[in-house]
Amino acid sequence: MALRSTIAAFGQVDGQLAVGGIPLTRLTDQIGSTPFFAYDRALLTERMKLLRSTLPRRIKLSYAIKANPMPAVVQHLATLVDGFDVASVSEMRTALDTHMRPSNVSFAGPGKSEASIAQAVAAGVIIEMESATELSRVVQAGDRLGLRPRVAIRVNPDFEVRGSGMRMGGGSQQFGVDAEQVPSLIADLKAADVELLGFHVFAGSQNLNADLICLAQRRTVDLILGLARKSPPIRYLNLGGGFGIPYFDRDQPLELPAVAANLAQLLETAIEPNLSDARVVIELGRFIVGECGVYVTRVIDRKESRGRQYLVVDGGLHHQLAASGNFGQVIRRNYPIAVGNRICAPANEAVTVVGCLCTPLDLLADDVSLPKAEVGDLIVLFQAGAYGFTASPTAFLGHPAPVEALV
Repeated sequence: MALRSTIAAFGQVDGQLAVGGIPLTRLTDQIGSTPFFAYDRALLTERMKLLRSTLPRRIKLSYAIKANPMPAVVQHLATLVDGFDVASVSEMRTALDTHMRPSNVSFAGPGKSEASIAQAVAAGVIIEMESATELSRVVQAGDRLGLRPRVAIRVNPDFEVRGSGMRMGGGSQQFGVDAEQVPSLIADLKAADVELLGFHVFAGSQNLNADLICLAQRRTVDLILGLARKSPPIRYLNLGGGFGIPYFDRDQPLELPAVAANLAQLLETAIEPNLSDARVVIELGRFIVGECGVYVTRVIDRKESRGRQYLVVDGGLHHQLAASGNFGQVIRRNYPIAVGNRICAPANEAVTVVGCLCTPLDLLADDVSLPKAEVGDLIVLFQAGAYGFTASPTAFLGHPAPVEALV
C-alpha cells in the first residue's frame, strides 16, 4: 500500500496532513493535547457509499462495534448502516443509544453471563448463542422476564479459511457451536419458548484475498442450507465479514467487486430460492473504520545511540498495541507513518520511532525514512481507525488516556 495514496485520501492543507479538512497543527490546537486519535467523518461516509454501490442491494450491512466503539463514530454510522453487532453489554448500550432498532442489533461472543443475557433479552436484541449453556440462560431469562427471547445460533463451521489474520472458525474453537452439534441444539430450542431467527457464521478476519473470502461465503451458504432443513424458517442469515484492509507496503487492497459478484450469485442461485425470507447480513468493522482514522503523537526527544537516530514520542504501544507488534507476539512490520506537519517534505532521514514507555517493545516504527523531525513535530500513524485505543493496554505504566475526536 503506497503511503502517498493514504495521505491523498485525507488530503493536505498548507503542507500539512488534513483530517476532516482541518490542518493537523490547527486540529492539534483544537484538541488541546497529544497523543490523540482522529477519525474523518467524510471518509467514513465515503467508505459506506463504496460498500452500498458495490455490494448487492439485498445485503444488509452491520457494523461490528468492537472495531471502534467511540460513541460519536457509532452515532454517525447509525445513519449509514443497517444494524450493529455488539460483544458486551457496554457495546449494546452504545448501540441502543442511537436510533437503531433493537431488532437490528445482534449480541455475539462467548462467555455471556446470566446478567448480560438478561439485559439482552429485556432489550429485544438478537442473542447469537455460542453454547448449550447460553441457551439455558436465555430460556431462564425469558421465563423470568416474561419475554420471548430472539436468538440465532452462531455456528463454528467444519471448514477453515486460509488467509485470515485471525481464524475464528473451523477446528476446535471457543466461538460458536460446532456445526455437527447444531441439529441437537435446534431440537432443544423447539421445546423452549424462544424465537429462533437463524444463523451466524464468522470464519475469520482481516482477509485481503477475495478468492478465499468468496470460497468461505459459498461454503457458509452450503452449510446453512443444510442446517436450515432441520430448523424453523430462516429469517436471519449473518454471513460474517472478514474483509481486510492493507497495513503494509506489500499488501494489496481487497478486490471488493469480486466479493460483490460472488454474493450476487449466491443470492440468485442459493439464498433466494431456498431462504427467500432471510435478512442477509454482512458484518464489517475494520473495513468500515480502519482506514478512516489516524493516531497523532508529538516528538518529545531526539537522540542518537551508536549510529541509530531515535525519535521519542509522547504516545506508544499503550495506545497503539497492534502497530507496536502486539507485545512482541508477531513478526512486526511498520504501519504507514508520516511527519504530519511536514507532509510534503522529502523523506531524507532514517529513524526509529519509539514511545515513552519503559520497555523495548514500545516501538512504533523501526528504521523508516521520514523527513527530518524536530522536538514538537507531529508523527502520524495511519490505519488507526480500528482496534486502536480500546484494543490497547491503556493502563500500562499509568500514562494518560488519549483523546478521541470525530472531525
